[in-house]
Amino acid sequence: MAQFIPFDKNVEVLGQSILSLINALPVGRDSRSQILTSQGIKDLKANHWYPQGQVLKAYEAISKQLGNSTLFAIGKAVLDNAIFPPEISNLEKAMQSLDVAYKMNHRGGEIGHYKVITFDSKGKKAVIECKNPYPSEFDRGIISSVLRRFKPADASYKYDVVLDTDQPTRLNGADSCTYNVTW
Repeated sequence: MAQFIPFDKNVEVLGQSILSLINALPVGRDSRSQILTSQGIKDLKANHWYPQGQVLKAYEAISKQLGNSTLFAIGKAVLDNAIFPPEISNLEKAMQSLDVAYKMNHRGGEIGHYKVITFDSKGKKAVIECKNPYPSEFDRGIISSVLRRFKPADASYKYDVVLDTDQPTRLNGADSCTYNVTW
C-alpha cells in the first residue's frame, strides 16, 4: 500500500491528534480547516473519533494543495496536540513510545506501527520504521519533533531525520518508510 490509503477501513483517529493538522502553523489554518471540512470532518472535537480514511484524504489534499513542507510542519506539531505518554524522559524512551502514542490515538483495526530498529546512544544514531498509511513527510516531522524535544545534552547542534530511500518507501507503494536519525 502507499501513503494516504488506510490499512483497514474501520480505523478511527482521535480528534485530539487531528488538531495538529489545523494548529501546526498559524498561517493557513483556515485553509487546512476547510480541507478537513471538505473531507467530511466538521466541528472537530478533541475527544471524538473520526474515520482514518477521511483524515488521510485531508492529508492528501494538503500534500497536493499546500505541499510537503506543510505535511512536515503538521508532523512536528503532533507532539503538541496528540496524546503522548507523560513518563517519557529520554530520547530512546521517546522514540520507543512513538508506537504507544500512535496506538493511543488510533483504534478499530490494523493501524500499523512505529518501530525502533536500532538505537545507538554512543554513535548518536537510530533507525525507525514507520509502517502506517500517513505521508512520509508527516512521519519525518513527528520523528524530528521527538528528536528536538528529547535529544541528549551532549547531542550535536546539528541533528537530522532522513528517509532511507535504499529501503522500500510509501512514496513508491510500500507499507512503510524507514528513517535514519542522527543527533
